Amino acid sequence: MKNIYMAICLLAALTAYAHAESLYRWVDKDGKVHYGDRPTEDAIGAQQKKFSAPAATGDDELSYSMRKAKQDFPVTLYVAPDCGDLCIQARSFLNKRGIPYSEKSLATKEDIVAFKTKTGGNTIPALAVGKSVLSGFEAGLWNGELDIAAYPKTAPYRAATLASPAKPSVNTEATR
Repeated sequence: MKNIYMAICLLAALTAYAHAESLYRWVDKDGKVHYGDRPTEDAIGAQQKKFSAPAATGDDELSYSMRKAKQDFPVTLYVAPDCGDLCIQARSFLNKRGIPYSEKSLATKEDIVAFKTKTGGNTIPALAVGKSVLSGFEAGLWNGELDIAAYPKTAPYRAATLASPAKPSVNTEATR
């Protein structure tokens, strides 16, 4: 038993040592490509391979299910500078559930026209989950739509807002 334990420890130590070494790619005299910790003496064009860490996307802290839902059904919150308490409640709702979302403030006439064209409505706040748009804040409907899109019901991590929130004010209509 003691010998088996020693063999396992030795194997683990050698594995750790092997990971610390470099990896080389080379071609032999017959044209075969080889990989190993050191090239042979007759190696042609030996190259040391370098591995870099993947670029951080900001989604590293999100769970797999949250990243998948975000990819398949991105969430956009539409607000206006004069939205008031409803927009504050909408933001709070999304943040409490931990939904990663972008926020679009309807500050110009062009923004409002684009919003009406996309959603067919003029009530804000509005929530786009993928291609589905919900006008007005109603927590039950929003929860249902987020559930359908497979967003987790609770946030294991922080909420990831992609845009800075607009300053709330009084109106609840996108056009006045």
